[in-house]
Amino acid sequence: MAETLRARWTVADVQADTGWTYPLTAAEGAELIAAVRGAGDPERPILSRRREDFALRDAIPTLAAAFREVRDGRGMALVKNLPRKGVTPAEFRLMTWAIGLHFGVARPQNRTSDYITEVRDAGHAYRSPTGRGYNSKAELDFHVDGSDVVLLSCYNQAPVGGMSMCASAATAYDVVKAERPDYAEALTTDYTFSRNGEQSEGEEPWYAAPICTTENGRVFCKWNRNRIQNAQKLEGVPQLTAVQREAMEYFDTVLRRPENMFCMHLEAGDLQMLCNQTMLHSRTGFEDYPEEEKKRTLYRLWLARPDSRRLPQSWEVFYGTTEPGTVRGGMKGHQYDDARRDFDARQAATLGMKAA
Repeated sequence: MAETLRARWTVADVQADTGWTYPLTAAEGAELIAAVRGAGDPERPILSRRREDFALRDAIPTLAAAFREVRDGRGMALVKNLPRKGVTPAEFRLMTWAIGLHFGVARPQNRTSDYITEVRDAGHAYRSPTGRGYNSKAELDFHVDGSDVVLLSCYNQAPVGGMSMCASAATAYDVVKAERPDYAEALTTDYTFSRNGEQSEGEEPWYAAPICTTENGRVFCKWNRNRIQNAQKLEGVPQLTAVQREAMEYFDTVLRRPENMFCMHLEAGDLQMLCNQTMLHSRTGFEDYPEEEKKRTLYRLWLARPDSRRLPQSWEVFYGTTEPGTVRGGMKGHQYDDARRDFDARQAATLGMKAA
């Protein structure tokens, strides 16, 4: 039960206790970049890489402690001091991938079935029916991503904006229950989420799930305003009731109260880890550098974890299974081919997980 209580935090809590921050030592950082450079051409296809390609030992305990914090503690962790000086974008991307190979099975994230994405402004419209926030510079809604854990490694930060915002779903839900129990009840009913055109063959363009579900004292939260709003425009989707809409607005307002919304400015060399069951995250809009080599650049990795928890049954429609320790989640998209299936099976076997 202690980890359940730690997941119910306020800004004052995480400011007073910074045990969720995990700085790498100089030796641990040196081991990471040495392992990456010892693995050969960083441009080689990532799905051909294996965990044994990256000889990590000294850095593993610090990284493992951060992952434990994500699962059993605050639901978020910040690893500091990933090597950055003199490191190319391709090397930094591969470093993020190498960490993932030691701690989980990466999951595809979009219609092109990419297993690691570059978070960088590409001029896309976040509010469009198929828009995604990671390739825009817009301010994002609070949301969860489609895997057990999301990793964001920061290569370059913007000169203005781009602030990361986090909030505890459990804390926000507790506030709603205390202030508006009718809204809290509405949040446990089914809301329809759009797949934003990323569905694979055989999947419907939308699915239904509650925003908040409580099991064994733990709050699980499936929240993405943009996808709920997009779903309302799709044919055959049940329309939200008035109380469901009001509950959404109230929940979002509670998340954004100063005492609940923790802001951090990710620096070059930071690795943010977040639990996609209890931790809601967002980002402010930003203004970028004009020079291409300086532009805000992060690398996003979604992981299924060997020590994952059992999910609520209502989450099966998106995750594929609720069973713990399985390869679950992600968006298989339109290019989920044999190479991707082979990677999933091989990496699952390496970590002793059940393949999808």
